[in-house]
Amino acid sequence: MKRAVTLSALACLLAVTATAPAASGAPAPSRHPAHGRQASALDSVPRRGVLRVCTTGDYRPFSYRDPGTGDYRGVDIDMARDLARSLDATPRYVPTTWAGLIGDLSAGRCDIAMGGVSITLARARAVAFSEPTRTDGKTPIVRCADKDTYGTLEQIDRPGTTVIVNPGGTNEQFARAHIKHATLKVHPDNTTIFDEIIAGRADVMMTDASETRYQAKLHPELCSVHPDKPFTFSEKAYALPRGDHDFTAYVNQWVHLATHDGTYRTYENAWMGE
Repeated sequence: MKRAVTLSALACLLAVTATAPAASGAPAPSRHPAHGRQASALDSVPRRGVLRVCTTGDYRPFSYRDPGTGDYRGVDIDMARDLARSLDATPRYVPTTWAGLIGDLSAGRCDIAMGGVSITLARARAVAFSEPTRTDGKTPIVRCADKDTYGTLEQIDRPGTTVIVNPGGTNEQFARAHIKHATLKVHPDNTTIFDEIIAGRADVMMTDASETRYQAKLHPELCSVHPDKPFTFSEKAYALPRGDHDFTAYVNQWVHLATHDGTYRTYENAWMGE
């Protein structure tokens, strides 16, 4: 009888121990209420009613912040509005720079980064990327009088040529990797950088073909050089927090639909004038 009572008491003690909370003092991570996983932006964005979008606001036609009004416009601003609406939320734009974009997203300052972001392996080590929205690649933009002068990297990378570039992104990375003899001029404002070429203070900028086409439409003095055959291949997509698989899967499905039902093409055509 004594042995039976002892075993019964031990069983009760084990049951209480198994259900007691951990005594480590560390708070338990936030969990998805239905699946026991860490909370996803797929749940927090609708609850908050706001989709936080990191964007540079200096890269037309994808993201441009009007300095007078502070309003954002562009292909990916239109897309951000649609993504937010699909999540029963409104977009809130978080200003960032090309040098700081990935760090801001990784630090949780926004839910997604949008605005002509190119996929690179270096970025993919820190963040996840959605399904691509379009292909692109680096190509020159020059004064139209010089369009036959700067067709190749060899023609560009010569003493006496000034190559201008905006800092912190793939444009600067590409220029520093290929410009060894020409003068490399870093211009901090990507919204006025093309004026430097028009004014003769620079000769060439190498940026994504989509941007060269758009800027050539804005500035008749400038010509995009072989945008159909750029120097590189790249894809544009939306950057997402690494590890949030539910949100990434949702954004992937949303991008897939938008790029196949004509939504993305409609926005891009409206901005590119095609």
